[in-house]
Amino acid sequence: MSSSVKSNEFRPWGVNMVESNGDYREEAFLEQVVGGPLYSNQSSMPRLPVPSIADTLKRFLPTALPLARTKEEEAKLKEACQNFPDQAQELQQRLVERRDGEFRDSSWLQLWWNQTGYLQVRDPVVVNVSYFFSFVDDPTIRTSSSMPNVQRAATMLFATAEFRKQVVTGKLPPEVIGKKTKTPICATAYKYMFNACRVPRLEQDSYRIYDPSLYTHCIVARKGHFFSMELVHPETGNPLPVAQLEDQLGECISIADSLSSSRKKLGLLTSQNRDDWALGREELVLAGGIAMKDALERLESGAILLNLDDESPVSRQECGELFWTGGLKSGENRWFDKSIQIMITNNGKAGLIAEHSMMDGMPVINFANYITTVTYSQVKRKSLHQPETYRSIPHPVVQDIFVETLASLNPDMVTKLEARAWASFSKLITDHVLHVQSFQGYGSSFMKKAGFPPDAFAQTAMQLATYRLFGEQVGTYEATQVRTFLHGRTEVTRGVSTESEAFVKRMGLRPLCDESDPAACSEKIDLLHKATSAHAKYTSLAAKAQGVDRHLMGLSLMVKEGERKPDLYSDEVYARSKHWRSSTSNLSHPRFNLWGYGEVVPDGVGLAYAVLPNSCVFNITALKTTGYSDKLAELLEEAFLEMRGLIESQSSLETISKL
Repeated sequence: MSSSVKSNEFRPWGVNMVESNGDYREEAFLEQVVGGPLYSNQSSMPRLPVPSIADTLKRFLPTALPLARTKEEEAKLKEACQNFPDQAQELQQRLVERRDGEFRDSSWLQLWWNQTGYLQVRDPVVVNVSYFFSFVDDPTIRTSSSMPNVQRAATMLFATAEFRKQVVTGKLPPEVIGKKTKTPICATAYKYMFNACRVPRLEQDSYRIYDPSLYTHCIVARKGHFFSMELVHPETGNPLPVAQLEDQLGECISIADSLSSSRKKLGLLTSQNRDDWALGREELVLAGGIAMKDALERLESGAILLNLDDESPVSRQECGELFWTGGLKSGENRWFDKSIQIMITNNGKAGLIAEHSMMDGMPVINFANYITTVTYSQVKRKSLHQPETYRSIPHPVVQDIFVETLASLNPDMVTKLEARAWASFSKLITDHVLHVQSFQGYGSSFMKKAGFPPDAFAQTAMQLATYRLFGEQVGTYEATQVRTFLHGRTEVTRGVSTESEAFVKRMGLRPLCDESDPAACSEKIDLLHKATSAHAKYTSLAAKAQGVDRHLMGLSLMVKEGERKPDLYSDEVYARSKHWRSSTSNLSHPRFNLWGYGEVVPDGVGLAYAVLPNSCVFNITALKTTGYSDKLAELLEEAFLEMRGLIESQSSLETISKL
């Protein structure tokens, strides 16, 4: 354990570590311990509502009908919906009782979602769960400098320590949304940001969070070696001066590079199927005893993990491939269970990968926004001109945390564990493909000027592109946060609607570069307006927890053993509507070059995107055998160009009509 922070800003928890099983209620006491503005709105936040069955069916049917392939399927779906109110009424009552009873001080959904959606999932977290960000360069760091990676890493660690102090002392201003009326959003996820790690267990994982007043170190990975180094001053909790961080980082690189012939692959164990990794971890602890247990605790309890990758990517594509998984060269330089990992390359590129189980994207974006705003020049000036605030410590110790305990183990056992992990990891990586489409034709400025909400416009373009890719509309998921409710996480904005169906079918399976018929142009523009309006309306409802997917999930989970589920749950079109062949999410940020995640079904695509003022960037992932990524990239460009052509044609026709 690191020496504890003596500043009275840090309030000790009373326990070294809290192990979560996915129930936010169990760790809620820490919000009272920490206090401060960050958690000041928690007690007054509204609870996640249970929509009425009538409202859910009213919203559901238009999202599913376009996916019916025959009149018979359409009739069966409508009949199942007609029968649903009677068949689900008792389930609805049970769900309301769950909300008002056991979970009256929480969310009726959160425990189910955290466990069945994450901690019980046995797939590897890399590709299947985690998501990555790729950041713009620090303009104050020259790539021609001797060690741009050390400068960028020290900057990011310095900024991380500053942001961490705000979080763990509760002084971070609470998040709010809304342009005119400011609505507070739930802060509970911030407890799982720092000094946190997922831990593999058979059947269901757990999540450990460590007292930040006691654990003040961070972890640095280089060539598969994991080092513990000091991050903050033990008396103030402030970051160490940037020069002292640079010295320690340089030492990590020097040690790891001198041992490059003995690169370690222990980190790859965290990329395995969760049960396989749970068994492997047990084997390591059994063989290594207290020394291995302590080493694992040292890694898991670190404030954050920083990966110094021995690579020099240049393009968005190269950065995306590296930051998503680590790839075949740097995958060993990850510990995929860690809540947040920052990646730094030899040429100073930076990114982040986050484990998704207990924390959604928006808190991580808040953190990433902070650490990408701070520059190397700024932290150097702070360190030099505020020596009383950013104090150095005498003789900081850099420690390779696994080197001694691994040396004491049977090398054949370790080699076998690493080889098994490498086999599954390399297959996972080679089976997948990532494709970046950076569309420079136009962006949100053009969309707004034409009278369209940018996200809804982009979603409609994606509907057209995926319609042409698959030959039909498919279940489309867009993540929408519902953190305006206590312990809220996300709801689904469904991309398919009767309005989007009308638009894509009118546009057709083949693009038309120039629509010269005034009547056809006007009709298509009208359908585009209706499709984007429908999407924007659904998004607004989803943000108010008035979507359909979480409610239908909750009702299905209220069915007791031996009871028959309502007919809707066995309907083919219903199943098709939530088979997310297109899993989408929008994150538009000026300091993010790219972001992404994996597909959620084998025959689908992961489609992360950003709508910037003058461009749109798409990160498309899929299984390599499908061939979807490259095709979809071209179809997206075609769709966006065709839609711009419609708008410009209408403008030209309107101008001519006025002459």
